Amino acid sequence: MRIRHAYLHGFASSPQARKGQALRSYYAEQGIDLHTPDLNAPSFAALTYTGMLDALDSLDSELDATEGVEPGSSRWRFVGSSMGGYLAARWASLHPERVDRLLLLCPAFDFAARWPQILGQAGFDRWREQGSFLLPDATGTPVNVHFGLVEDAMTHPARPVVSCPTMIIHGTQDVVVPIESSRRYVQEHPEPSLVELIEVDDAHPLTDSLPTIQACAQRHLIAPRPVLYWDFFGPAAQGTAEHFHRHLDEFLAREGLPVGDEGCETGLVVVEPGRHAAATCRCPESLVAVIGRALRPHRVE
Repeated sequence: MRIRHAYLHGFASSPQARKGQALRSYYAEQGIDLHTPDLNAPSFAALTYTGMLDALDSLDSELDATEGVEPGSSRWRFVGSSMGGYLAARWASLHPERVDRLLLLCPAFDFAARWPQILGQAGFDRWREQGSFLLPDATGTPVNVHFGLVEDAMTHPARPVVSCPTMIIHGTQDVVVPIESSRRYVQEHPEPSLVELIEVDDAHPLTDSLPTIQACAQRHLIAPRPVLYWDFFGPAAQGTAEHFHRHLDEFLAREGLPVGDEGCETGLVVVEPGRHAAATCRCPESLVAVIGRALRPHRVE
C-alpha cells in the first residue's frame, strides 16, 4: 500500500509556518516526503472550506499523475493544524478509504460558530452586513476576507466523524479553539477507541509542544505500532477490563518485555459506558505474536 504524508496548515497561515517547516525537516531526516500544500484556495480573500478541500483533491490527482499510479490507489496520513486539522478530518470523512491515520493539532471543530466570539458580535455582524472583513493573512497583512467563508463553512459538519485511527494534541491554554471542543469530539465519537486525546500545557500555536508533536508523528504516522484489544461487554465491562489491564501489566513485567515509548503501552478504553470496555496494548510489530499467543487478543488494529 502506497502511503503519502501531508501537513495541512491552519487559517491565516501557510506552508512556511514554523510547525509545518519543522515537521517537514523531521520527516526528511527519515527519508519521507511531507507534502505541505498551500490551502489558501482559491485565495485568502476568497477562502472557503470547499475551496480548501478542492485544493487537496487537486494535490491528490497531481501526485497520481506525477507518480504514474492508479488514481485513488494511495492512502494519506495527515497532520492538520487548527483549521487544517478540521480539513484533514473532513477530507477523511468524505474519502474514508483514502485516509489511513490522522494527527490533529488543536483542530478547529465548531470554528464557523466561533466567529462571533473571536471578532465580537458587533464585528461579526459588520462582516455579514458588509460582505467582507479585514483579517491578517499569513504574513500579517490585512486582507478583506469575504463572508462566504462563514456561509460555506455552515454547509459542512461541525465535527466530521472519521473512521481511521486519530490522535489529537490540544493545549489546555488554548483560547482560540478551547480544549473542550476536542474533549467533546472524543466523547461523541461513535468509536471512541479510534481517537486518542493528548492534553498539553500550551496555547493554540503549540509553540512549546513541538517535541511532543514530533514524537506523536513518529509513533502514530511514521512508524505506527499495532494495538491489541481485549473486549468486554455487559454491566461489569469496565471493571473486567480494568482487572485484565492489571493482568496484562503483570504479564509484561513477568516476561521481561519492554514497556514505555520504545516498547508496550497498555491502556483502557470505555467504548460505551455500562456496556463495552476494552484493555489495550500498543506494541512493536515484533511482539504482536508473542503477546497474541499468550493472551489471545480479540482484535488487532
